Amino acid sequence: MTFWQKTCFILSLLLFFTASGAAFSQTQKPKPNTRILFLLDASGSMMAKWENSDRMSVAKTLLANLVDSLQQYENLEVALRVYGHQSGREQNNCRDTKLEVPFAARNAEQVKKKLQQIIPRGNTPLTYSLQQSADDFPQEKDARNVIIMITDGLESCSGDPCATSLALQKKRIFLRPFVIGIGIEPEYEKQLNCIGQYFNAADVRTFRNVLTEITTQALSETTVTVDLVDAQGRPVESNVNLTFLNALTGLPEYNYVHYMDGKGKSDRLEVDALLPYNLVVNSVPQVVENNLKIQPGKHNVFSVVAPQGELYLRQDGPTPYGQLTAIVRQPDAGTTLHVQHFGSRNKYLAGKYDLEVFTLPRIYMKGVEVKQGQTNTITVPPAGQLNIPSDLQGYGSIYSIDANGSQQWIYTLPEQSSKIVLALQPGKYKLVYRTKSAHASKFTDVQEFTIRSGATTNVKIFNR
Repeated sequence: MTFWQKTCFILSLLLFFTASGAAFSQTQKPKPNTRILFLLDASGSMMAKWENSDRMSVAKTLLANLVDSLQQYENLEVALRVYGHQSGREQNNCRDTKLEVPFAARNAEQVKKKLQQIIPRGNTPLTYSLQQSADDFPQEKDARNVIIMITDGLESCSGDPCATSLALQKKRIFLRPFVIGIGIEPEYEKQLNCIGQYFNAADVRTFRNVLTEITTQALSETTVTVDLVDAQGRPVESNVNLTFLNALTGLPEYNYVHYMDGKGKSDRLEVDALLPYNLVVNSVPQVVENNLKIQPGKHNVFSVVAPQGELYLRQDGPTPYGQLTAIVRQPDAGTTLHVQHFGSRNKYLAGKYDLEVFTLPRIYMKGVEVKQGQTNTITVPPAGQLNIPSDLQGYGSIYSIDANGSQQWIYTLPEQSSKIVLALQPGKYKLVYRTKSAHASKFTDVQEFTIRSGATTNVKIFNR
């Protein structure tokens, strides 16, 4: 083997492994870090009796057990922020909040030790604590930042925790928080539900179960299958882009091109269950499914009715128009749905559409039907040509003549020169023209003419 052969062989190997690595990186992305911040209420009311103990003691015990169980997870860090524990209630300290244990992996001992030292004392600065929590999370673009708030009361410092939570979610500071209410009266639950996903821990057993459920939601894999079905509910469509939009921010979280195997089975997509989604099926027109009800830690199947057919715009041979196009609209809609070139095929949702073909004059077609799994072929008559050889200056227009004799303006001749060659659809027309040198309206020249497909019609204008 020569030097150059060896060199080429080595380069080929490098390119192979580089390409293989690139492909692997697209399908085997490393899992993002998950950070869970426990936001614990230590206001004075947490000393209230709860079953055989008090609210704070129960919260401490269950939190300690939970952080112990979280030690087993990879790519997971936890932290503890407490509010209402540094000042007595009489001081009305609305900034009484502190990050007691910063984020770290496997720091259960630090969290448990700090929990033992917490004594409930003050009020409930929920809003300020949420604001401060924004700086608790390290800045990492792809990290999953989760807040688990445990409280037995409402905001006591005139803040708006709901607006604050929503604003921080939109900035992607953290995902939708979990809020566990202890001893909350039913009429006050709505005020906590708007902060995040609310759980009512009416008793100690429920509290324990809620913590387990939240852990499952935050850490378990969640998958989704989207079946694109026809009107009969059969999954027959595929190869369409699916966009999962964040329902809070309106921004795309995932983009997938739908895949269906040879057996007609759609594949599974992994999504983060802690985000609220609107699903956009990017057919023409789009189909939107708002507020997907995704069950965390499970496989979810959604059926979206999106039957499609094909519209084929056919152009018989070359025409004077060159590349002919058409605007496709939904019935009686003023906005453009799609611009399709003649000679092309495009899929649309099954239904009826209005077409505006860029001929002269325009051809308007209403109620063009696209049926599931079928192709509707649209052909327009070949154009002819109008030739005006006269090179005059003046003012005039061309009108189409309807079957009842009425005329419709379609074209204004250039003022500097009447000499044109113009592609027109077959039919009857009228030329109305006055030369610039003619100093009276009575010298207007009016001529009718006919355009035939593939033929040229000559119309002369005389100087009067």
